[in-house]
Amino acid sequence: MDFSFTSVGSLAGLFIASFLSATILPGGSELALLALVRNYPTQTGEAFLLATLGNTLGGMTTYWMARALHKPKDPRRLALARRWGAPVLLLAWAPVVGDALCGAAGWLRLPWLASALWMAIGKAARYGMVIAGAGLV
Repeated sequence: MDFSFTSVGSLAGLFIASFLSATILPGGSELALLALVRNYPTQTGEAFLLATLGNTLGGMTTYWMARALHKPKDPRRLALARRWGAPVLLLAWAPVVGDALCGAAGWLRLPWLASALWMAIGKAARYGMVIAGAGLV
């Protein structure tokens, strides 16, 4: 692994951009990922992992903030959560609805570990497709 000061800074910036993009703040973590991988192709694996980790942690931040709200009392909402459950967080990467799904998972008290795992799988798949679609693997 060849880590230069510039590549380490780029990886840190990618992590921050990925984290912030998963909150209610707008962001373009895919563009940051593509720029980093184009400039430092030997860092593709590290960039993929940091983007996935940062984006998942950002989504879980939304999850925990929503979980801090009052527990829902409407049995229909709880039934919906049981019906779809944490696997719906495979779509947590999607623009606009992804943030809402992370918040809904926390508010509905879906299990945090299952939520984090499904969220990470969906986000990793998205970043993998971004890299592969750009022909960078």
